[in-house]
Amino acid sequence: MDNLEYLKEVEKSIQKKYKKKLWRPFCKAINQYELVEPGDKIAVCISGGKDSMLMAKLFQELKRHNKFEFELVFLVMDPGYNETNRQMIIDNSKKLNIPVQIFDSQIFDSVFHIEKSPCYLCARMRRGHLYAKAKELGCNKIALGHHYDDVIETILMGMLYGAQIQTMMPKLHSLNFEGMELIRPMYLIREDDIKAWRDEHELIFLQCACKFTEENQDVHDEENASKRLEIKQLIKDLKKVNPFVEGNIFKSVENVNLKTIIAYKDEEGKHSFLEDYKKS
Repeated sequence: MDNLEYLKEVEKSIQKKYKKKLWRPFCKAINQYELVEPGDKIAVCISGGKDSMLMAKLFQELKRHNKFEFELVFLVMDPGYNETNRQMIIDNSKKLNIPVQIFDSQIFDSVFHIEKSPCYLCARMRRGHLYAKAKELGCNKIALGHHYDDVIETILMGMLYGAQIQTMMPKLHSLNFEGMELIRPMYLIREDDIKAWRDEHELIFLQCACKFTEENQDVHDEENASKRLEIKQLIKDLKKVNPFVEGNIFKSVENVNLKTIIAYKDEEGKHSFLEDYKKS
Protein backbone atom coordinates (compact mmCIF):
# COMPACT_ATOMS: atom_id res chain seq x y z
CA MET A 1 0.00 0.00 0.00
CA ASP A 2 1.49 3.35 -1.03
CA ASN A 3 1.26 6.38 1.25
CA LEU A 4 -1.73 7.91 -0.57
CA GLU A 5 -3.79 4.73 -0.13
CA TYR A 6 -2.64 4.49 3.50
CA LEU A 7 -3.70 8.08 4.15
CA LYS A 8 -7.14 7.43 2.66
CA GLU A 9 -7.56 4.45 4.99
CA VAL A 10 -6.54 6.52 8.01
CA GLU A 11 -8.97 9.31 7.17
CA LYS A 12 -11.79 6.94 6.20
CA SER A 13 -11.49 5.13 9.53
CA ILE A 14 -12.30 8.36 11.39
CA GLN A 15 -15.62 8.64 9.55
CA LYS A 16 -16.37 4.89 9.46
CA LYS A 17 -14.92 2.48 12.03
CA TYR A 18 -14.17 5.16 14.65
CA LYS A 19 -17.05 7.47 13.92
CA LYS A 20 -18.84 6.68 17.19
CA LYS A 21 -15.73 6.63 19.38
CA LEU A 22 -13.72 9.53 17.92
CA TRP A 23 -15.57 11.69 15.41
CA ARG A 24 -18.88 12.05 17.25
CA PRO A 25 -17.42 12.94 20.69
CA PHE A 26 -15.05 15.39 18.98
CA CYS A 27 -17.98 17.14 17.28
CA LYS A 28 -20.09 16.92 20.44
CA ALA A 29 -17.43 18.72 22.50
CA ILE A 30 -17.06 21.42 19.87
CA ASN A 31 -20.82 22.02 19.75
CA GLN A 32 -21.58 21.58 23.45
CA TYR A 33 -18.79 23.85 24.66
CA GLU A 34 -18.83 26.22 21.64
CA LEU A 35 -15.15 25.66 20.92
CA VAL A 36 -15.06 26.62 17.23
CA GLU A 37 -16.83 29.69 15.85
CA PRO A 38 -17.05 31.37 12.44
CA GLY A 39 -13.90 33.30 11.61
CA ASP A 40 -11.68 31.51 14.12
CA LYS A 41 -8.04 30.94 13.31
CA ILE A 42 -6.95 28.02 15.47
CA ALA A 43 -3.40 26.91 16.23
CA VAL A 44 -3.65 23.14 16.56
CA CYS A 45 -0.74 22.45 18.91
CA ILE A 46 1.08 19.22 18.12
CA SER A 47 3.51 17.69 20.61
CA GLY A 48 4.16 14.61 18.50
CA GLY A 49 2.15 12.25 20.71
CA LYS A 50 -0.92 10.19 19.81
CA ASP A 51 -3.45 12.67 21.21
CA SER A 52 -2.32 15.78 19.37
CA MET A 53 -1.69 13.93 16.10
CA LEU A 54 -5.20 12.50 16.12
CA MET A 55 -6.58 15.93 17.04
CA ALA A 56 -4.93 17.35 13.92
CA LYS A 57 -6.63 14.72 11.72
CA LEU A 58 -9.99 15.34 13.39
CA PHE A 59 -9.65 19.07 12.75
CA GLN A 60 -8.88 18.38 9.09
CA GLU A 61 -12.08 16.34 8.87
CA LEU A 62 -14.02 19.12 10.59
CA LYS A 63 -12.65 21.64 8.12
CA ARG A 64 -13.83 19.47 5.23
CA HIS A 65 -17.33 18.98 6.61
CA ASN A 66 -18.09 22.15 8.55
CA LYS A 67 -20.76 24.61 7.49
CA PHE A 68 -18.85 27.79 8.33
CA GLU A 69 -15.37 29.11 7.61
CA PHE A 70 -12.46 28.91 10.02
CA GLU A 71 -8.70 28.56 9.58
CA LEU A 72 -6.21 26.06 10.94
CA VAL A 73 -2.49 26.30 11.65
CA PHE A 74 -0.73 23.11 12.71
CA LEU A 75 1.88 24.28 15.18
CA VAL A 76 4.79 22.26 16.55
CA MET A 77 7.00 23.77 19.21
CA ASP A 78 10.41 22.14 19.57
CA PRO A 79 11.44 22.71 23.20
CA GLY A 80 14.80 21.04 22.60
CA TYR A 81 14.02 17.55 21.27
CA ASN A 82 16.92 15.40 20.19
CA GLU A 83 17.29 14.96 16.44
CA THR A 84 15.60 11.54 16.41
CA ASN A 85 12.46 12.75 18.16
CA ARG A 86 12.19 15.88 16.03
CA GLN A 87 12.52 13.79 12.88
CA MET A 88 9.81 11.40 14.11
CA ILE A 89 7.37 14.31 14.35
CA ILE A 90 8.31 15.47 10.85
CA ASP A 91 7.97 11.96 9.39
CA ASN A 92 4.60 11.30 11.05
CA SER A 93 3.30 14.68 9.90
CA LYS A 94 4.23 13.85 6.30
CA LYS A 95 2.76 10.37 6.60
CA LEU A 96 -0.55 11.77 7.88
CA ASN A 97 -0.54 14.81 5.56
CA ILE A 98 -0.46 17.36 8.37
CA PRO A 99 1.26 20.57 7.15
CA VAL A 100 3.07 21.46 10.36
CA GLN A 101 4.95 24.66 11.16
CA ILE A 102 7.85 24.04 13.54
CA PHE A 103 9.44 26.68 15.74
CA ASP A 104 12.17 26.37 18.38
CA SER A 105 12.03 27.49 22.00
CA GLN A 106 14.81 25.58 23.83
CA ILE A 107 12.68 25.35 26.98
CA PHE A 108 14.42 22.15 28.05
CA ASP A 109 17.69 24.05 28.51
CA SER A 110 15.91 26.77 30.51
CA VAL A 111 14.44 24.40 33.10
CA PHE A 112 17.03 21.63 33.09
CA HIS A 113 18.66 22.72 36.35
CA ILE A 114 15.40 23.48 38.17
CA GLU A 115 15.15 20.90 40.94
CA LYS A 116 11.62 21.53 42.22
CA SER A 117 8.71 20.71 39.86
CA PRO A 118 10.52 21.18 36.52
CA CYS A 119 7.56 19.57 34.71
CA TYR A 120 5.15 22.19 36.03
CA LEU A 121 7.45 25.03 34.98
CA CYS A 122 8.11 23.41 31.60
CA ALA A 123 4.37 23.04 30.93
CA ARG A 124 3.73 26.70 31.80
CA MET A 125 6.57 27.88 29.59
CA ARG A 126 5.42 25.67 26.71
CA ARG A 127 1.95 27.16 26.86
CA GLY A 128 3.34 30.69 26.95
CA HIS A 129 5.47 30.07 23.86
CA LEU A 130 2.51 28.49 22.04
CA TYR A 131 0.26 31.44 22.83
CA ALA A 132 2.91 33.92 21.69
CA LYS A 133 3.63 32.12 18.42
CA ALA A 134 -0.06 31.55 17.69
CA LYS A 135 -0.83 35.23 18.25
CA GLU A 136 2.09 36.20 16.01
CA LEU A 137 0.51 34.04 13.28
CA GLY A 138 -2.85 35.79 13.68
CA CYS A 139 -4.60 33.01 15.60
CA ASN A 140 -7.19 33.68 18.28
CA LYS A 141 -7.22 30.17 19.78
CA ILE A 142 -4.82 27.37 20.60
CA ALA A 143 -6.10 23.77 20.73
CA LEU A 144 -4.55 21.21 23.07
CA GLY A 145 -5.07 17.44 22.94
CA HIS A 146 -6.21 16.67 26.49
CA HIS A 147 -8.83 13.91 26.54
CA TYR A 148 -11.62 12.60 28.82
CA ASP A 149 -9.28 10.47 30.92
CA ASP A 150 -7.03 13.48 31.55
CA VAL A 151 -10.09 15.33 32.83
CA ILE A 152 -11.30 12.72 35.33
CA GLU A 153 -7.75 12.04 36.55
CA THR A 154 -7.28 15.77 37.16
CA ILE A 155 -10.51 15.92 39.17
CA LEU A 156 -9.40 13.08 41.47
CA MET A 157 -5.82 14.37 41.77
CA GLY A 158 -7.14 17.74 42.86
CA MET A 159 -9.32 16.17 45.54
CA LEU A 160 -6.88 13.59 46.88
CA TYR A 161 -3.61 15.52 46.60
CA GLY A 162 -4.61 19.17 46.25
CA ALA A 163 -7.49 19.28 48.75
CA GLN A 164 -9.64 21.11 46.20
CA ILE A 165 -12.45 20.48 43.74
CA GLN A 166 -11.54 21.67 40.27
CA THR A 167 -11.40 20.35 36.76
CA MET A 168 -9.58 20.79 33.47
CA MET A 169 -11.89 23.20 31.64
CA PRO A 170 -12.94 22.65 27.98
CA LYS A 171 -11.93 26.23 27.19
CA LEU A 172 -10.22 29.13 28.93
CA HIS A 173 -9.45 32.78 28.29
CA SER A 174 -5.72 33.49 28.39
CA LEU A 175 -4.73 35.70 31.30
CA ASN A 176 -1.52 36.95 29.67
CA PHE A 177 -2.43 37.12 25.96
CA GLU A 178 -5.41 39.37 25.35
CA GLY A 179 -8.00 38.00 22.95
CA MET A 180 -6.54 34.48 23.02
CA GLU A 181 -8.36 31.33 24.15
CA LEU A 182 -7.34 27.76 24.89
CA ILE A 183 -9.69 24.99 23.71
CA ARG A 184 -9.70 21.23 24.35
CA PRO A 185 -11.76 19.57 21.57
CA MET A 186 -10.71 16.02 22.62
CA TYR A 187 -12.50 16.60 25.94
CA LEU A 188 -15.05 13.77 25.46
CA ILE A 189 -12.77 11.23 23.76
CA ARG A 190 -11.53 8.20 25.70
CA GLU A 191 -7.82 7.41 25.73
CA ASP A 192 -8.35 3.72 24.93
CA ASP A 193 -10.14 4.71 21.71
CA ILE A 194 -7.21 6.93 20.73
CA LYS A 195 -4.86 4.01 21.31
CA ALA A 196 -7.08 1.70 19.25
CA TRP A 197 -6.99 4.12 16.28
CA ARG A 198 -3.21 4.45 16.62
CA ASP A 199 -2.65 0.68 16.74
CA GLU A 200 -5.12 0.02 13.93
CA HIS A 201 -2.89 2.01 11.58
CA GLU A 202 0.42 0.84 13.12
CA LEU A 203 1.42 4.37 14.03
CA ILE A 204 4.32 5.05 16.39
CA PHE A 205 4.28 8.45 18.08
CA LEU A 206 6.41 10.20 20.67
CA GLN A 207 5.63 9.19 24.23
CA CYS A 208 7.91 11.13 26.54
CA ALA A 209 10.60 13.08 24.70
CA CYS A 210 11.59 14.99 27.80
CA LYS A 211 15.27 15.85 28.15
CA PHE A 212 15.14 15.08 31.86
CA THR A 213 14.15 11.46 31.37
CA GLU A 214 16.87 11.06 28.77
CA GLU A 215 19.73 12.53 30.77
CA ASN A 216 18.86 12.63 34.48
CA GLN A 217 16.11 10.50 35.96
CA ASP A 218 16.66 11.99 39.44
CA VAL A 219 15.84 15.52 38.29
CA HIS A 220 12.59 14.54 36.57
CA ASP A 221 9.39 15.35 38.46
CA GLU A 222 8.71 11.69 39.21
CA GLU A 223 6.38 12.44 42.12
CA ASN A 224 3.76 14.10 39.94
CA ALA A 225 4.06 11.41 37.26
CA SER A 226 3.69 8.61 39.81
CA LYS A 227 0.62 10.32 41.31
CA ARG A 228 -1.10 10.37 37.93
CA LEU A 229 -0.27 6.68 37.42
CA GLU A 230 -1.64 5.97 40.90
CA ILE A 231 -4.87 7.78 40.03
CA LYS A 232 -5.14 5.83 36.76
CA GLN A 233 -4.85 2.58 38.70
CA LEU A 234 -7.33 3.76 41.35
CA ILE A 235 -9.94 4.51 38.69
CA LYS A 236 -9.25 1.13 37.09
CA ASP A 237 -9.77 -0.64 40.43
CA LEU A 238 -12.94 1.32 41.22
CA LYS A 239 -14.35 0.44 37.81
CA LYS A 240 -14.23 -3.27 38.76
CA VAL A 241 -16.76 -2.55 41.50
CA ASN A 242 -18.70 0.24 39.76
CA PRO A 243 -18.61 0.25 35.93
CA PHE A 244 -20.06 3.78 35.90
CA VAL A 245 -17.36 5.32 38.07
CA GLU A 246 -15.60 7.22 35.25
CA GLY A 247 -18.77 8.90 34.07
CA ASN A 248 -19.76 9.68 37.65
CA ILE A 249 -16.42 11.40 38.32
CA PHE A 250 -16.89 13.51 35.19
CA LYS A 251 -20.51 14.37 36.01
CA SER A 252 -19.63 15.31 39.60
CA VAL A 253 -18.25 18.65 38.41
CA GLU A 254 -21.37 19.25 36.29
CA ASN A 255 -23.76 18.60 39.17
CA VAL A 256 -22.32 20.76 41.95
CA ASN A 257 -24.97 21.71 44.52
CA LEU A 258 -23.71 25.00 45.96
CA LYS A 259 -26.14 24.72 48.89
CA THR A 260 -24.15 21.73 50.16
CA ILE A 261 -20.68 23.29 49.76
CA ILE A 262 -18.99 24.41 52.99
CA ALA A 263 -16.84 27.00 51.22
CA TYR A 264 -15.91 28.11 47.72
CA LYS A 265 -13.58 30.55 45.98
CA ASP A 266 -14.22 33.16 43.30
CA GLU A 267 -12.55 36.33 42.04
CA GLU A 268 -13.40 38.12 45.29
CA GLY A 269 -11.85 35.47 47.54
CA LYS A 270 -13.07 32.66 49.76
CA HIS A 271 -16.70 32.45 50.90
CA SER A 272 -18.26 30.34 53.67
CA PHE A 273 -21.74 28.83 53.71
CA LEU A 274 -22.22 30.85 56.91
CA GLU A 275 -22.51 34.06 54.86
CA ASP A 276 -25.84 33.00 53.39
CA TYR A 277 -26.83 30.86 56.36
CA LYS A 278 -27.03 33.91 58.59
CA LYS A 279 -29.30 35.67 56.08
CA SER A 280 -31.89 32.88 56.05
